[in-house]
Amino acid sequence: MLDMNVIREHADIVKEAVKNKHCTADIDRLLELDVERREKIQKADDLKAVRNKVSHEIGELKKTGRNADDAIRNMREVSSNIKDMDDEIKGIEQEMFEIQMWIPNIPHETVPVGGEADNKTVAEWGTVIEPDFTVLPHYEIGENLHMLDLDRGARLSGSNFVAMSGQGSRLQRALINFMLDLHIEKHGFTEVSVPFIVRRDIMFGTGQLPKLEEDMYHIEKDDMFLIPTAEVPVTNLHRGEILQADSLPVKNVAFTPCFRREAGSYGADTRGLMRIHQFDKVEMVMVTEPEHSYEALETLRSYAEEVLRLLELPYRVLSLATGDLSFAAAKCYDLEVYAPGIKKWLEVSSISNFEDFQARRMNIRYRPEHDKKPCFVHTLNGSGLALPRVVIAIMEQYQTDEGTIQVPNVLRDYMKCDIIK
Repeated sequence: MLDMNVIREHADIVKEAVKNKHCTADIDRLLELDVERREKIQKADDLKAVRNKVSHEIGELKKTGRNADDAIRNMREVSSNIKDMDDEIKGIEQEMFEIQMWIPNIPHETVPVGGEADNKTVAEWGTVIEPDFTVLPHYEIGENLHMLDLDRGARLSGSNFVAMSGQGSRLQRALINFMLDLHIEKHGFTEVSVPFIVRRDIMFGTGQLPKLEEDMYHIEKDDMFLIPTAEVPVTNLHRGEILQADSLPVKNVAFTPCFRREAGSYGADTRGLMRIHQFDKVEMVMVTEPEHSYEALETLRSYAEEVLRLLELPYRVLSLATGDLSFAAAKCYDLEVYAPGIKKWLEVSSISNFEDFQARRMNIRYRPEHDKKPCFVHTLNGSGLALPRVVIAIMEQYQTDEGTIQVPNVLRDYMKCDIIK
């Protein structure tokens, strides 16, 4: 959520953010309600002052044995008016909340304005080499090597669900263990294990709801959701807490499956592992002091890039334009690797700074000093990495002209082999 003071004082900037993120929110109506609410609060406070005065008068009348009936009737009338006013204020606040929850975060000043075509390449690493043989798409070589079983996966759960087997499953497990070990042992994260099903307010806290509800898997009977990313439960671990400054930054990492309906995407990039409804991901989450959050964003980006460098997968880094930013993000980098079999650049990580947008929804604060007022933290997360498209890149970039797949050096101890054949 945005601070109401920010909306009030910078309405034009907020309207621009709504427009540039392709969202819809009636800022003018919100501001009207804000004025009305403050006026009614003032009137209610005035009435409460009258009630306190009359209550004191009643006490004095009773002390001296005088008749207090008129004063009591007056106080009852004032109390009734206060209750009516408080009910009106609650109604206004509810209408304000229903508008506020659709207002996206304001993009950082360094974010390019525009859509996908305006995303800016800010870094590249490695050289994309086109082999001198025809590289098979991952879904073909994957089935040839009994790594993927697309038909049986679809038979179990429908289209866009996959089953993996043999060295495919082992490659997936090797990647998870390698990435977790790197982030824990070198980057200083604490591994956490979290539920894969969460309450509605947990999804609201990180900004998936209400905007993205159609993309989520909803368990109607319990009004709960399968998580679309570990960001949701891991960031919410600290909801409602006041952290001490010396405990920051908090650095947690988790492996979880992720579940997304991908509403509206059917028919686009649906073969193999490209766009599936259940996939595995290692997610990094950081909670920081506001003044350090953009430094933390660059640090998170470096952690994700290191995974790709160790896997020796050439990549590029994009700074996303406003129209490509998520609802809750103020700034985001995407890391992309190239898959020569399907001839596409594939996103394998998004690294985002949400500033205090999520923290306000989850009420996560920190106390700068023991005698200071608590302030909202800044939250960040980054994929470290998302597996399906990393697997695609390895299967296609490490493919040989013999129809086998070399195992990246850094994974060989995990895989217990040098080549998949």
